[in-house]
Amino acid sequence: MGMAQSTRTVSGDFDLTMDELRAVARYVAWHAEDVLPVFERSVPDDPRPRAAIDAAWTFVNGANRTKLQRVMSLDAHRAARSAPSEAARLAARSAGDAASAAYLHPIARASQIGHILRASASVARIGELEAGGDHTIGNALLERSRQRATPVLIDVLRRYPIAPSGGSRVAQLMSTLDRLLRQLADLPPGHCASGDADSAGRVGKS
Repeated sequence: MGMAQSTRTVSGDFDLTMDELRAVARYVAWHAEDVLPVFERSVPDDPRPRAAIDAAWTFVNGANRTKLQRVMSLDAHRAARSAPSEAARLAARSAGDAASAAYLHPIARASQIGHILRASASVARIGELEAGGDHTIGNALLERSRQRATPVLIDVLRRYPIAPSGGSRVAQLMSTLDRLLRQLADLPPGHCASGDADSAGRVGKS
């Protein structure tokens, strides 16, 4: 993988271009930013999740993927492990996922879906937790995530096997979102939700 950062395509069971990886990282970073305040309210003196999101945007905005994204991702996941609540843990982990999205592997394993959709599922779960466990809040947040997904993001997602519905609530939400996004690809032209407007609003973020 050492040379991959200087190429425009990474190959495995299929190809992923740097632009496609940036589309994935952008999608994950959006969601991680949504819930970063949840972590920072709980642990105001820990900058690691924010630094991971910043590293993700560095890649999204055109820089090569480097050791920066790997290191910041690991740091954010360490912050997650020591977080004082489930919501704070999920928020920090989402930040780590944003940074590591630059290194999404082109291998046809369902486990890779987590690198694409786990942050959005975590946002939905955090919303449920903050609403006393109300699943209708989670479903509404999944719908927002569905609308944010660009055609490029969905195309990348469909190269992987379907996400399994695991035992945790986050895994269930991720499986639901995976199914919703794959269904979008089967809709007629003009009916597929695009994140173009949202994407345009984030250009230039550092």
